[in-house]
Amino acid sequence: MDDARKRLLLERIREAGKSLEGRLPPSHRHPKGRNPYAHIPQVIKSVIGMSYTEAPNELYDDIVKIIDHCEKNPF
Repeated sequence: MDDARKRLLLERIREAGKSLEGRLPPSHRHPKGRNPYAHIPQVIKSVIGMSYTEAPNELYDDIVKIIDHCEKNPF
């Protein structure tokens, strides 16, 4: 992915992470609380099989949809 799109995605991830603070359900794996800023990139990686920085430009819109879904439906 080109640098401009990476920066846009990173900014979108930060915005979504901020809105998810305190909204993610508790997990026994994270006794001190879950990190929403790390959660979103992990979901992206699990859905598309690679980091958003490694993804081709063609997946930009799909990654934005994943981020939006994570923000609207914390899990």
